[in-house]
This record gives sequence, C-alpha cells and structure tokens, in this order.
Amino acid sequence: MDTITLIRSAIRGLLAAAGGDLVGRLRAVLSSGDDYTTTGKPVIDWDDKTARDALVDSRARDGYALLAVLDGLTDLPESVGQAMRLLATVLGQDLESGDDGTLRIARKVAPDRVISTVDPEARHGHKTSHRGFDGYKGHIVAPDVEAVTATVVTAGNVGDVEPVAGLIADLTDPAVATDTATDTATATNTAAVYGDAAYGAGEVLQRLDSAGIDAKTKVQPPVAPTGKFTKDRFDINLQDATVTCPAGTTIPIRPVKGHARHAGKADFGTACATCPLRGQCTDSKTGRSITIGHHEAHLTAARTRQQDPAWQADYRATRPKVERKIAHLMRRRHGGRRALMRGRHRVAADFTLLAAAVNLARLATLGLTHTLHG
Repeated sequence: MDTITLIRSAIRGLLAAAGGDLVGRLRAVLSSGDDYTTTGKPVIDWDDKTARDALVDSRARDGYALLAVLDGLTDLPESVGQAMRLLATVLGQDLESGDDGTLRIARKVAPDRVISTVDPEARHGHKTSHRGFDGYKGHIVAPDVEAVTATVVTAGNVGDVEPVAGLIADLTDPAVATDTATDTATATNTAAVYGDAAYGAGEVLQRLDSAGIDAKTKVQPPVAPTGKFTKDRFDINLQDATVTCPAGTTIPIRPVKGHARHAGKADFGTACATCPLRGQCTDSKTGRSITIGHHEAHLTAARTRQQDPAWQADYRATRPKVERKIAHLMRRRHGGRRALMRGRHRVAADFTLLAAAVNLARLATLGLTHTLHG
C-alpha cells in the first residue's frame, strides 16, 4: 500500500474496531470531510503537487486527532488498542513536518516499514539490489535424503542469518544426534552445514565452530572501491594485534571502546603519504584504515578453507541439492512462490504443510511403500 492508502486504511480499521459511544467521539474530530467508508482514494488532480500535499496533510491530521482522543483512555478493547498502535505506526513511519507545519510524505524509508494494514507483519524484501518482493521468506533444512526436516518463515526484510540458530539447533545441542545440516546435506561421519554466502556471516561461523561442526558455508570475498587493494592483501595478526600492509608497514590495532578484545581499527595515516603503493591502495587524504571485526578470525579461516580445491569440489557436489529442494517447493504445482495466508504464523504453518507434502512426494520417489503391517 502507498502512504495515502495506508493512512486511510488504518483510520478505517480503527473506526471499525471502535463501538458504541467511542466511534461517535472519534468521528466528531475528523476534519477532512472524508467518511472513511470506502477503500478507494479520494478523487483529486494527482498531477497537482499542492492537491497531493493537502490530501496527505488532511488525512494525517485526522489520524493524529483520533490518537489524541484515545490517548490516556484505559480499558480499551484489545482490537481498538491494536488498531490504534497500527495507525500510530503508519503515521510515524511515513510522515514529516515541513517548515510551514504541513505534514507531508518523508523522503526516506523507515526501517522495518509496515507495508500493508491487512497484513502488518509483511515487509519489503530484496532478492538482489534490483529485484524486490513484498511478504515473507521461507528457510529450510534439508539433509542428504533431500527431505525437508525444518522450516522457518521470517518477514521479507529479515536477514538470512537470523533464523540459522533455530534451524541448526539439533546440531548445536550436544544432547541430540548430529546428523542433519542446514541448507543441504551432511558430510560423512561428521556434522557439516552447507550454505551459500548469505549464511557465511561471522556469527554463524563462530556458532558452528563452537559446536564442532564443519562449516561448508561460502564467505563473501572482501571488496574495495575502484579496484584498490582488498582487505585480504593485508596481513592481520590477531595474536600480536597488528596489521601489515602490502608495502610492509606494520600498524597496531587500535581497540574500539565497547567492542570485543580483538576488534578495532588500524589507521595507516601518515605512512600512506610517501608510500609508493598509495595509488593502488587508497584515495583518502587521511590514508588507508582497516577495520577488524568481532569475527575476523573465523571469516579469515573460512576464506582460506574455501580456496582448497577439495573444499570447492565437495561444495559444488553437495550444495545444489538444497537448491533443487527449494525449486520443488517453489514450482507452480506446489505454490510455494506465493503465500496463501496473511500473517507470519499462518504463512509459517502453511509453509510447513507444503514441506510435508513435498516430503511425501520425495518418499514416493525413493520407493517407500506400505502394507497392512507398516
């Protein structure tokens, strides 16, 4: 929904939730002339900026007037409380006050922006920087047999790393047998987790390492602007807390207050002024600086491991299995591409049911049969 539709829909929902004398008190403070009984937008000249601004301002003031009436009231029905909070969220996320006091659409996107009043948990998501979607993400665990053993649904704007802890709980819990893997399959005799670069974050690598699990997740290579030296060209010695640049200059890591012991920055500063490699390293007037993150050791070790031809061969042989399983869930026959429900919990339940159906199809492919005895 666009901003005007969001505001009108939230106001309409609040008026519908209010009953008895309360709805009369609420309608008495509306000043825009809109009765909020229809879903269609008011008829204005949408090419006229002044008319658009006046529409936004008037509906926003209606919303704030309703909230002012409800402010401080106790014993409100839960449905009214929910509708009130949704209206407050919609008004707060999209609007700003101009120099003349007019409420207008803010030229920014609020974090965790609500995009629909009929499904307030849905969010804008991005498959790539140029390809977006609205709704939710489905995450799965699939062992070697290519059956889905766990599912999680998150809002579309939630990073892929966030649900990993729950998905691999059976691997990280020592009381449970470790024979499954996130995002694809297990290695022989030892638990292994495979995943693409979206799962190659430092916190995931640390969790797997602490549990003694072989991390087969790709890690994005470091990047630098305009072809300059990337971070992996610098020798980072966490033991001595130093960083050595490609020209051989060694700088101590400066700790950053409130961060982990090895986290910090190495500022080469004046050393860059006379460095013969400066043009290949930085264009900054203050010289090159290297940031050392909390999980630097795990990320560096993972990048080193994935250069091994044996690691690459294993990854290429195993990783496609989960992509194939995701394709089974997404293809038109199963309908996983489009949610049939509204609300994350309902979508999650439906996604789990979808995974169970795909598992039955997989078991049939494997030749599983039954008799009267089992």
